[in-house]
Amino acid sequence: MKLHSTVTTGLLAITAYDAEHIAVNGRRLTTSFLLMPQRLIEDWPPASFDSLATADLQQVADLGCPIVLLGTGPRQRFPAPALLRPLIERRIGVEVMDSYAACRTYNILMAEGRDVAAALIIECAT
Repeated sequence: MKLHSTVTTGLLAITAYDAEHIAVNGRRLTTSFLLMPQRLIEDWPPASFDSLATADLQQVADLGCPIVLLGTGPRQRFPAPALLRPLIERRIGVEVMDSYAACRTYNILMAEGRDVAAALIIECAT
């Protein structure tokens, strides 16, 4: 799906997505990544929801954003509370949703000027 938005100059927005990729400012990404309005961290380790580890969410917590959107791949799946501990301990709000919903929500919050991070899992078909 191609997204049309009023992208604020200089900020990173999600411009398209499908089952195999998510595009940030037109750049096609095929592996999981972390995104904030002014920073993109490629190759975030989890290759699937099942491989999500506490260390991965510690990396998200270390970003320091008060709002995190966790995109769990093609469907919404909730991680065990123990995995979310790094975010909970820092009192970071986390919303868990499928990656496509997280893309749309990120763009809305980013356009509103919110301090938000999206942690997006892209599960590649093997």
